[in-house]
Amino acid sequence: MIGEGSSREQTDRGFRETFDLTIRDTLRQAVRIIAADPALAIPGTVILRHQQKAAAVRERHEREGLLVPPVMIVSVTSRCNLVCSGCYMHGRGERPEKEMSPDILASVVEQAAGLGVSVIVLAGGEPMVRHEEIIRLAHTHPRVLFPVFTNGLLIDDRVAETIAGCRNIVPIVSFEGFREDTDARRGSGIYDRLLSVCARLNDRGIFYGCSMTTTRNNLHQVTGEAFVRQRVEAGARVMVFVEYVPMAPGTENLVLTAEQKKTLQIILSENHRKFPALFLGFPGDEETYGGCLAAGRGFVHVSPTGNLEPCPAAPYSDANLTMISLEEALGSRLLCRLRENPEYLTETAGGCALRANPAWVEELVVEG
Repeated sequence: MIGEGSSREQTDRGFRETFDLTIRDTLRQAVRIIAADPALAIPGTVILRHQQKAAAVRERHEREGLLVPPVMIVSVTSRCNLVCSGCYMHGRGERPEKEMSPDILASVVEQAAGLGVSVIVLAGGEPMVRHEEIIRLAHTHPRVLFPVFTNGLLIDDRVAETIAGCRNIVPIVSFEGFREDTDARRGSGIYDRLLSVCARLNDRGIFYGCSMTTTRNNLHQVTGEAFVRQRVEAGARVMVFVEYVPMAPGTENLVLTAEQKKTLQIILSENHRKFPALFLGFPGDEETYGGCLAAGRGFVHVSPTGNLEPCPAAPYSDANLTMISLEEALGSRLLCRLRENPEYLTETAGGCALRANPAWVEELVVEG
């Protein structure tokens, strides 16, 4: 049994090293893409060097028994100026609670950076309702990369000017495809407003991207050359394809099929060669990483109230960062047990392994 445990740890360590290399290669590609713009290239090179140092810090912690993921997703708020169908934050089914204070949020980011987290993804709700705090966080931690997943509508000229002065913030603006699909999910007229937001970012030389929720129905459109070329020619340097997770009952038929998941990975690889932009999938090719990267294997999620959770789609927690340190929370019983049972982190037909096993996960929370 000891040998089996040791072998599993070595295998999982290999998968984590692969994920670290993927992050490093992605940042290198980003640096090459922006090499022609010195204002962007210099911060990009600094962030890349820091990622390598942060990986060494994480490795030291792992030798001491603490697993620190390279990526942390922080949902800074549940508030939003839109009510999009299928939104994971609404699908979590939570009653609005007090979100982390500015001081707590700053402390969480400070702790994460100190532990070796090199990419902090900011989400919501709509994270730009706290844009002044986001700017302060990015200025305080210039070597940490802050992708911000936003509906974009709060990025007016003033906010865009502020982002332009903070090169480690990467706004990722949400689309659903062309006008018909975007407006159907997000509201009438939203698509045209998003085009204006992207133009505003591009005019200021901001490294920005677009994210698309990929479903069984829209995969062909959002990965098609017409849509991709339109976004890249409008200045998008990152295209993120987020696989749909069925947060709302009765929407399981929107989850990508196994064949579509494979097709998506092929398309992303081909587009890397065809266009001057990064093409990323989330959760990505899980076979390459030995299953889901949640629960600290590759990333963790912090809820608006400070709960440390396996991922945004799995609102289970036995540790709250308003009460204990991030270091202590990363060693929580829940996260450790999930990592000890990789069979529960295997992708399912329902789109999320943990949501497919709620009774087991809830039992772990209660036991903790």
